[in-house]
Amino acid sequence: MIPHNSPAQYKLKFLWRYLMSQLNSQKTSFFAREIKEYKLLLRSIPSLTVTIFVLSVVCANLMANKELISFKYCALDCGFVFSWIMFLCMDVICKRWGAKASIKISLLALLINLAVCGVFAILSKTPGMWGAFYDTENLEVNAALNSTFGGAWYVVFGSALAFIVSSILNALLNTFFAKLTKDKGFFAFAFRSCTSTLLAQFADNMIFAMVVSKIFFGWTWAQVLFCSTIGAFFELLCEVLFSGFGYRVVCKWEEENVGKEYFDYLENSKKVVS
Repeated sequence: MIPHNSPAQYKLKFLWRYLMSQLNSQKTSFFAREIKEYKLLLRSIPSLTVTIFVLSVVCANLMANKELISFKYCALDCGFVFSWIMFLCMDVICKRWGAKASIKISLLALLINLAVCGVFAILSKTPGMWGAFYDTENLEVNAALNSTFGGAWYVVFGSALAFIVSSILNALLNTFFAKLTKDKGFFAFAFRSCTSTLLAQFADNMIFAMVVSKIFFGWTWAQVLFCSTIGAFFELLCEVLFSGFGYRVVCKWEEENVGKEYFDYLENSKKVVS
């Protein structure tokens, strides 16, 4: 046992403080680098792309309240009209900036969507009538609109969980399939984008159906599986139709060297670490 206030104890205290200061310094340095990298990423990706991505996420969640097709084993909501757009945005971002960048922008879109849901929920509790009320003079119409825009906590939770899991899965799969193809042309882009979208969209639909539809609306496992598969198929179809447009956008970015500042920063960071 080391005696109290002995030279050995002072050395141990000094060593402990030194190690803790080094650890805190590394933590501060890591977070500082991540914040700077995030800022550079937001400046590098064209604002129109980020705007379309965020709007598609918000609109997809809002329009998911309205049915487009509704049968026992085939259900598709109007959010489908926007959901393929956000996956196409993720694919082009992943192609140009990588999986990590795609995940970071997805997190930003999720936070904005949750903030919008929160504001909608608060405003739905305020007094006053919707414009549609004055057309019908029916309080049920006003209550229905408040319910639609206010949302239910389990729907918001389910959609948020499904979105973030599918976003991460899409980015990782996109990068994985890119490594399998040596060709860098359109067909390679279409293969990696369509394959990752199919699997990630299925995961998105499956998670939401299990967390929300099965628990709160009494869906059977057969309904969960069939509806998730059908939704993923239609979203894949849109991805196939518009993958050519996405590829041309990426090619234009590469020609104009969009994101150079971000790539230079990553390269310099690697040199510093090594």
